[in-house]
Order: sequence, then C-alpha cells, then structure tokens
Amino acid sequence: MQEAAQAIWNQAAQQAKAAYAEARRRVTIDPITRLEGHGKIDIFLDSQGNVEQAYLQVPEMRGFEVFCQGRPAEEMPQITSRICGVCPTAHHMAATKALDDLYRVEPPPAARKLRQLVYHAFMLEDHALHVYLLGGPDFIVGPDAPAALRNVLGVSQKLGPDIARRVISIRRRLRDMITWLGGKVIHPVLGLPGGVAKRLDPAQLPEFRQLAIDALDFALFTHDIFQNLVLKNPDYMQLITASEYTHRTYYMGLVDAQNCVDFYDGKLRVVTPEGQPYACFDARDYRDYIAEHVEPWSYVKFCYLKPLGWHGFQESPQSGIYAVAPLARLNAAEAPATPRAREAAQSFFQTLGGKPVHHTLANHWARAIEIIQAAEQMVQLIHDPEITSDQIRRLPTEKPTVGIGVVEAPRGTLIHHYETDERGLITRANLIVATQNNAARIAMSVDRAAKALIRNGNVAEGILNRIEMAFRAYDPCFGCATHAQPGRLPLTLNLYDSQRRLIRQIVRH
Repeated sequence: MQEAAQAIWNQAAQQAKAAYAEARRRVTIDPITRLEGHGKIDIFLDSQGNVEQAYLQVPEMRGFEVFCQGRPAEEMPQITSRICGVCPTAHHMAATKALDDLYRVEPPPAARKLRQLVYHAFMLEDHALHVYLLGGPDFIVGPDAPAALRNVLGVSQKLGPDIARRVISIRRRLRDMITWLGGKVIHPVLGLPGGVAKRLDPAQLPEFRQLAIDALDFALFTHDIFQNLVLKNPDYMQLITASEYTHRTYYMGLVDAQNCVDFYDGKLRVVTPEGQPYACFDARDYRDYIAEHVEPWSYVKFCYLKPLGWHGFQESPQSGIYAVAPLARLNAAEAPATPRAREAAQSFFQTLGGKPVHHTLANHWARAIEIIQAAEQMVQLIHDPEITSDQIRRLPTEKPTVGIGVVEAPRGTLIHHYETDERGLITRANLIVATQNNAARIAMSVDRAAKALIRNGNVAEGILNRIEMAFRAYDPCFGCATHAQPGRLPLTLNLYDSQRRLIRQIVRH
C-alpha cells in the first residue's frame, strides 16, 4: 500500500516539476488590453529564454452567422449592429447596402448622402476613440510608461484637461447627430432597403453645419498633436519604422472612380507589396478573391487572397496574406479623396520612404489622416442642397435572392453577404469583417515583435506592452471577428489531490 502511494506521489511530483518547467517557458498576456473584444497572447520560450513562437489567441465565440438564419432579411441591419457596441454603424451600413443589393433597389441621392453623412461622423468619432483612448496612449503617454497611465487618464494628464474635454465634447456631439438621424447611436435604425427612415430637417442645418466645421477643426488639431508628439520625437519615429513592426504584404481598400479612398462605396482595390495594382473588383465578386483559413488555436478565421492561396504565416509576393485598415487604404488608393487629407498623405509617404508604407505602427498616423478626410466629407455633404430632400426611399419590388454589401469600417473592409428564400428569410449569412482580413498579418506582427523584443527571458512589463502594440495598431475588434459557430467550446479540467497539488490536467482545444 505504501509503495503504491509513493508511486502516485512520485508521479504527481514529476508532473508538477514538468508543469513548473513548462510554466517558466510560457509567458501569457491575458487579457490583452485596449481593444474591442477579448484575446490573449501565449509566448513560448526556448531553454535560453528566447521566443520560439508567439500566438495571439481569440478565445471568445459569437454565433451571428448561424442564428441569423431564418430571420427576415430586413432585420439584418438591426441584428448585426448588435455584434459590437463600438462598430454598430459599420455593420448597420454594410447590412443596409446588402439589402439594397438583395432587392435590386438604388436609394435616392438624398438617402445616399444622409447615409454617408452619418457614416463619416461615425468614422471620425470612432477613430478619435482609438487615437485618444486605445492605441494612442502608447505614443501620447509613452510605450514604457506605467500601465496605470497608458489610458485616457494618462492622456488627460499629458495633454491637459481642456484637450480631454474637447475630445469628449466633439465625440458626444457627433454621436448626438448620429442619434438624431439614425434613431440610436449604439444600434442605429436609419437604413432601410432602398433608402433611409428619416429625412434631414432643414431646421437642423445650422447646428449640423457648425458641427461639421468644428469636426474639421478637431481633425486638423488631432493631426497636429500627432505631428508634434510623435513625428518630432526621434525615438518614436525609430519605433514606427523598426523591423519588428514591419511586414511587406498585399493591401486592400475601397476606392472611388478616381481610385481615391472611399469609406462608403466603390470597388475593392488590391495592390502588391511593391505597390503595383493587383486586382480591382466589385463586392459581388469577393468570393473570387478572398478565402478564409482556419487554425485550431483561435476562433478568428484568417483571410487570404484566393488566387495566391494559403502558404502559412509568411510574407512574400507569392503569399496571399494582405492587410486592410487605415494604412492599407492609403496604400491601396491613389490618394485620399479630399484636399487637406491628400496634403497630409503626401507628407506621410515622403516621411516614411515612399509608397507603399509597410510599417504597422504607421496605422496611427494614417488614422489621423483619415479623420481629416471624414471631416472634410462631412462639410461637403452638409452643405449639399440635395441632402434635405424629402425623397429618401425607393420601395423594393424585386424578389430577393442574394445580396452583398461592403463598407470600409474604421478597422478595414467589411463585407456582408446574405442569401434568402423566396419569402426573404435568411438561408445563409457570411460576414467577413476587418479583423478577419487582418488576422493573418496581426498574428505575424505579434510573433515578430515577441521574437525581436524578448531576449534571455527578459519579459519586463514595458516589453510586453510593446508586443501588445503590434496588434493594437490595427485597432482590432475580436467580437466582430468571431461570428461563426464551431462545434465545441474549449475546456480545461484540473484535478487536485487533498493537498491542492495539481495531479492531472485534461484539455480540450
């Protein structure tokens, strides 16, 4: 009896020793911070304390593609806006455009312009959220500042309370306008197949015109802050252009008829790592160019360019990995669509060595440029006399079959694809969101940053934050990106003895 007990004890001791050794070789950042959704980073070290591999894992799962089935298609702009409380307007607008396509109905000019006005206001306030609250603190406060200061409180201390109040005020006013036109700011009810639900009352024009002017002033002010705090700091510029934050991949974004950046409409344009045109296609043809790959360690699906194929997490002209989001939009387009944003983009490319720019952290500067374009387009739209027309909807008459809509969400290209039966009930829904499009490059970015920054087991908190900066620059939304429903949820079962010693662990991935 004693021999059996001793054998069990020895086995438990060996397992505990092995678990301790494994724990020393594994560094986990859980949860990762300042993003939308949930995720963690597992970093595996070799015997010298250097990184063998780093994984960005997304453990949350949401089943929107499945439980949309059987719902009336007209409900999709409201259902899908519930995917994310930060991205609701993007999903609402992509779904509404998919309904336009589903019913083969073109909205009147006033309806289209009202949608664009709301959407550009959303782009501006959402980008401002990232600049001042999520990714921006790494530069405004500093990447090695204490964690307690790398947030809105630290930003407020660094910039001063007046600027903090200005940020809060402009975002509140923009969101109030979205609420007035869209019914709600979190879950809008503006979009209908063939138009919008509410016209713009001419009595509101003076208030909204002033808001657009103030928004443009705020956008230029935000760009100035980035120039003064980041671009004039040699250490920050070295960080932005560092090899650990650089990948040479393909880039994709919506462009208008002049190949300029378009947030609301246009064709999807793809350029090569050398900046040469690769493809330009309508949203209805996305399945000819975009495919999805699955890895067992994450619920995010990894998109790649279908004609090139999936060749793993590597960058080369033969690799199908591509990027979306602000940096990719500037790379994929000939230029921004508005004059002051175009001027800022020229400085962007001149400073960073020409087009295309492959530095992941340059997304932060590109985001500040896009704030300018969004504000300039708000000014243009609110001064368009046609925007107050009462002709705001064309009723659908066609029988629904397939509808595909695309917009540029703040985080990149967003595609909604619906198929229905003859009654207009959803039989299939496929959503390809910005973070999916970026997922492969994000995984590569985290892995490269970890391998470059961790040496001899040094995992200081500041180093771990710099690894997080590799994904944070993309402003990912993992709640949006994990909308498929797999067969099983992950499970970890730990068995302990009476002394609370771990004797066995059973894991189902």
